Amino acid sequence: MAGWNRSYPPRQPVGHRQSGGIRTGRQNRPPLQQRLVVQAGTFRTESDTGSRQSLFSGRVHHRGIQQSEVANRRRSAHLERHGYANRQKQLLCRRSLLPENYTPGISLKDRRIFLRFEGVASTASVYVNGTLAGKHEGGYSAFAIEISPLLNFGKPNEILVCADNASRPDVIPVNHNLFGVYGGIYRPVSLIITEKAHIAITDHASPGIYITQKQVSRKSADIHILTKLENKYNHTLDLRLITTIYETDGRVKSKLQNDIALSPQGRQAFEQPLTLQRPHLWQGLEDPYLYKVVTQLADRQGRIIDEVTQPLGVRHIELRQGDGLYLNGKHVPMYGVCRHQDRLGVGSALTNAHHDEDLSLIREIGATTIRLAHYQQAEYVYDKCDSIGFLVWAEIPFVNRVTTQEAGNACQQLVELIRQNYNHPSIYVWGLHNEVYIPHNYTAELTAELHDLAKSEDPGRYTVSVNGYGDAGHPVNMQADIQGINRYFGWYERKMQDLKPWLESLERNYPGHHIMLAEYGAEANIDQQNEVTGDAGDCCGFTRKYNETFATRLHEEQWGYIANCPYLAASYLWNMFDFCTPMSSQGGVEARNMKGMVTFDRKVRKDPFYWYKANWSKAPVVYITGRRNRNRYRADTSVTVYSNQGEPALYINGKKAGSPRQGTTSVHFIFENVKLALGENILEAKVQQKDSVIQDCIVWYYHPENETENQTILIKEKEHTGL
Repeated sequence: MAGWNRSYPPRQPVGHRQSGGIRTGRQNRPPLQQRLVVQAGTFRTESDTGSRQSLFSGRVHHRGIQQSEVANRRRSAHLERHGYANRQKQLLCRRSLLPENYTPGISLKDRRIFLRFEGVASTASVYVNGTLAGKHEGGYSAFAIEISPLLNFGKPNEILVCADNASRPDVIPVNHNLFGVYGGIYRPVSLIITEKAHIAITDHASPGIYITQKQVSRKSADIHILTKLENKYNHTLDLRLITTIYETDGRVKSKLQNDIALSPQGRQAFEQPLTLQRPHLWQGLEDPYLYKVVTQLADRQGRIIDEVTQPLGVRHIELRQGDGLYLNGKHVPMYGVCRHQDRLGVGSALTNAHHDEDLSLIREIGATTIRLAHYQQAEYVYDKCDSIGFLVWAEIPFVNRVTTQEAGNACQQLVELIRQNYNHPSIYVWGLHNEVYIPHNYTAELTAELHDLAKSEDPGRYTVSVNGYGDAGHPVNMQADIQGINRYFGWYERKMQDLKPWLESLERNYPGHHIMLAEYGAEANIDQQNEVTGDAGDCCGFTRKYNETFATRLHEEQWGYIANCPYLAASYLWNMFDFCTPMSSQGGVEARNMKGMVTFDRKVRKDPFYWYKANWSKAPVVYITGRRNRNRYRADTSVTVYSNQGEPALYINGKKAGSPRQGTTSVHFIFENVKLALGENILEAKVQQKDSVIQDCIVWYYHPENETENQTILIKEKEHTGL
């Protein structure tokens, strides 16, 4: 049956877990591989009819039986067509847990069985054989529920999950307008079977292992491994806790084992300190070296009861005032992108291949850091960031609007974010809120509470909160280690050039603070082009023109300022990808934010993508901008070329143009007073290397009548439908 496998899956969301036999006074069971994984796509969705009606408050509107991944795609299409209206619904997801050709042995009655959901939006109620097993509030963090007492052994069992994506005043995000909350079971689901003594599973769905690093240097590193254990037998067990740290080639770097007495009362924590001599450091993109930490619970005869594997990247991160971030004593330029997880046609029900494509594009553009906005993202993404070497900003969905009822849930989701992702070396900062507005006193107090909570959970990492007012001295600010500020000069406010004096004022007025530019950018609809742009965009309205040319110029201008402002701890452009915004109807496309460097379907890299690639990446770039702005109405024009290989030569219909002037950075070349011929014009940019030529070529069509067409708003009614 699809989704059922008695062997280990290729990737374990919380680390590799193995359960085996345990010796007690009653019996001796042989070691077994116990983890079974059910993918989210094997759950079915159906309408709430018949006897199930009484289980749920409210109606389940989705009709028909289909995989929940398909349901998520249909929600995606609905959001992309219609935005907010009538999109908040419940999904009833049904799964026959035990297939007809599989009958669990009677020995499973003495074991513990859990369901672990990596993501169900936004709230979930889980029923087993008609009885409520547990609930979870929050659509982006994992949760685990024990279902052992509710199972019927030896015959089929039914699991019902009611997934409700309606906004609630007590569950963040309370405002579902800023990004799509698609709903349903959209991330993997694990069925976990353990002995009655095991490494904790229900500690906020964490792996149960917490690895802390102190006094890290190239000579040595102090490593503290805390393991949480549970014993549901009615007597104390004499057990052995074994932790082994492996090199990437499988050699043992260090090993500890401790004999322990595990009480049957409560969850217990055991700490194993050790010192790694001459550790191989995790150096980000330069050298993302990962050790493997295997923690095993065994009986005194050495037979393994349970096992969890976690990553260990040995590193020390330090922010220095006015000088940015240092990783193991080495300065790392922190230029990055923000990433929303959804994409055209599939919503948030992404496969690992989708995540790989996104991270590959982020790596191609040359970013060193990623802000995973505005919520906890898939465990696979954090795993990959560890192995690639990105520095990650992880945050909770406390965003935009407050109700004064969400404090408890915000604290819950922050604890889940931290405990579930504690061991990822890529994460350097925990995000507390983004652009949360009035009431100011409540927001400031809750942010301070979240900061204190994060520090109690993880004192070794920084915290950050983000302000949308633009005023660093605002009363909501300075409640976290780092203050992020979103500024959209030239788009939502003033002119694009106004970013420069604002940055200068920050450095002048807040010299002792850690401040990040957390968002900046402009919308770019690739189907809307113009030769002439001003210094400020026209940002609001369906018929407003979100031409790519303006966004390109804004990024050229503003990165020039940011690159020369070492005072900033980091900068993050908004956004790497276009994404769904249910509240919007702007720029000729419904329910779409088009500030991405790449289109919603990931098919087109916009001009600003190559601007940052030329500035950030070591890969050779020679790129002519304006390739989609083909129909030109000016005979005398300018041509912009990005080249990180030195000054390019420009040819128009085979004839070499004059020399360029330098733009805002060393890769920015502008050829002015270029003459176009009537009709087709072939533009070639070339840089001669020692043994090769790096070049780019585009085609423009010049005719004076193109001005009318160029100024027309292009609206594609069908483009955004998704399926």
